[in-house]
Amino acid sequence: MTPSLPHQAGPPTRPDQPAEAPRHKARRRALTLLIIVLLIGVPAGYLVISANQSRDSGKDKEAKYSATGLTAGWPSKVQRRLYQVSVPHPAEDVAYYETNNWKTSRLYVQFRTNPAGLDSFLGAMGVRREQLRKGEITIGERDREVSGWTFGGRGPWWGLTHAQKNPAPTQDVVVDLSDPRNPMVFVVSRTVP
Repeated sequence: MTPSLPHQAGPPTRPDQPAEAPRHKARRRALTLLIIVLLIGVPAGYLVISANQSRDSGKDKEAKYSATGLTAGWPSKVQRRLYQVSVPHPAEDVAYYETNNWKTSRLYVQFRTNPAGLDSFLGAMGVRREQLRKGEITIGERDREVSGWTFGGRGPWWGLTHAQKNPAPTQDVVVDLSDPRNPMVFVVSRTVP
């Protein structure tokens, strides 16, 4: 004769508490599962999304800084302050590019404005419109290659160089006045670290 195993009892119940209905038990288990998923899944999902955004941001920055030529948009306030390039309001077709090396840092900026905007831009630099010289292409060949600017079009071209003592930047400015109501401005501002 084989000994019989003792019967295992279920969890103790209080005499005043009825046994849990199977439906209620399933609902409680589903709620527990949902809480676990929320406590673990939401932070894990957030980490995945955050990592992807960080990676994408790095790719955007890499593309921006490895680009040759201008990027559409306004230079940052810090760049405008450092290079003393005050883009006026209103301004359209704004684009910029910055280069840095151990000898010289340069900010290339272009924009289209109106006559008052041109006067405001020149005034912020500390010069007047009368100082522009007709036919002067003050932006050198090297800077034209870097920026992609060519000044062989209709013109008339007007230019000036605003030289300042270090550490202040020196600016080379060329203005296309083929449409006097909407002059196109090109400026290279360079600093020596």
